Amino acid sequence: MKPEKTTRQQADESSIEGRFKELNLPFNDREALLESNRCLYCYDAPCIVACPTHIDIPTFIRKISSGNVKGSAKTILESNLLGATCSRVCPVQELCEGACVLNEDHKPINIGRLQRHAMDFADKNKLNFFQRGNPNGLRVAIVGAGPAGLSCAGELAKLGFEVICFEKRPLSGGLDTYGIVVFREPVEISLKEVQMIEELGVDMRNGVEIGKDLLLSDLVEDYDAVLISIGLGKVPNLSIAGEDKEGVFDGLEFIEQTKVKDLKTIKCGSKVVVIGGGNTAIDCATIARRLGAPDVTIVYRRSQFEMPAYEFECEFALKEGVRIQFLTNPVEVEGKDKVEKLKCARVELGPPDLSGRRTPRVIADSLFDIPCDMVIKAIGQEKPYDLLSELKKFGVQEQNGYIVVDPKTNGTSNPKIFAAGDCIRHKGEALTVVAVQDGKIAAASIAKMLLPSKTNGKKTQPPGTR
Repeated sequence: MKPEKTTRQQADESSIEGRFKELNLPFNDREALLESNRCLYCYDAPCIVACPTHIDIPTFIRKISSGNVKGSAKTILESNLLGATCSRVCPVQELCEGACVLNEDHKPINIGRLQRHAMDFADKNKLNFFQRGNPNGLRVAIVGAGPAGLSCAGELAKLGFEVICFEKRPLSGGLDTYGIVVFREPVEISLKEVQMIEELGVDMRNGVEIGKDLLLSDLVEDYDAVLISIGLGKVPNLSIAGEDKEGVFDGLEFIEQTKVKDLKTIKCGSKVVVIGGGNTAIDCATIARRLGAPDVTIVYRRSQFEMPAYEFECEFALKEGVRIQFLTNPVEVEGKDKVEKLKCARVELGPPDLSGRRTPRVIADSLFDIPCDMVIKAIGQEKPYDLLSELKKFGVQEQNGYIVVDPKTNGTSNPKIFAAGDCIRHKGEALTVVAVQDGKIAAASIAKMLLPSKTNGKKTQPPGTR
């Protein structure tokens, strides 16, 4: 039985600000101590393997249990400079907690909340574990200051590189700043991580777009290495009639409003339809509900078995009062001047396509309408074709709109250019923690290529470097 809500809690939930407070509450000291003491501290811990950044999870938990929360935070940040964000947004059920050996007969260790406990402690006490290394005279340009770019920048700065991040948006942090729904991660968490990277000596240049304000050729010529970590673009068009009507919104832009605007000023319909089946669609739908929309429906053209959103995310949306309508294909947005309804067709599934999911086929004479006054598109993101065409001039290869890299180094076919983050993720999931690891791999590869090594007592440097 759940405890009764206090009057204060009820008041918070009745206000729009209260509905957008962080969902997952932090552990207090006693709770963190009790939870950390449940850990078996496995020698060959599967949770470490399941973590894309390979945080030494048993060690950071043991340090919490012994009262060394400062040491715990350092252990986390040594592997993942964006540990505060990841403690909030990682799908731990699918990663570290999902691999916990206690899953078999007990509840898994609440690794995410323990990590957040350590990260909150470091933030509250303004702990600074790293500093810029002695300058080595080498310069690296990073295009895009999202999780992959920030991770790479921080790791290189610790080694003494001069690092300049070029970011076209006013704020750095990428989707951590703009694209994660505010009740999962407040924008302040991401911006504090950006500040930490800047304090390592990284030069953050915002409002600079490559190809418009600065040429890629200038970066390749002027820097010892270049990392491309631009992420992806806006939600693509649905390619259906009427999607240019008033009341049709880009899902990422809809989420962004909750991060940068006064919640009371965000416009939301009363009958909202979200098109898509991923975690972004789930976020858009739950935001609409919390903004006060009484009727919110997600339409997805495949079945629940093909839906890319995590099962626990779907359950969360359902508990929020969101309806999910499967095997439904949007055909046309209808209305005189603005959205009035979404015409859809019923779908049946055929054999698997290249993605491995069954192909949706529209059933003849199955059209029907969903009344609505707002449609939100959440069907993925556009690929960075403009920059890809520019990269091709430098011999960089692409596949299906993504940059091709060597997964062991994140190097491209041009020895001076590396890439990381969503722009290389033609397979696998686009997660913050995966992008952080991408940045670490690129940083290690850049350092290995550029830093002098000792051979027969002599310092050598790879040919073609300064």
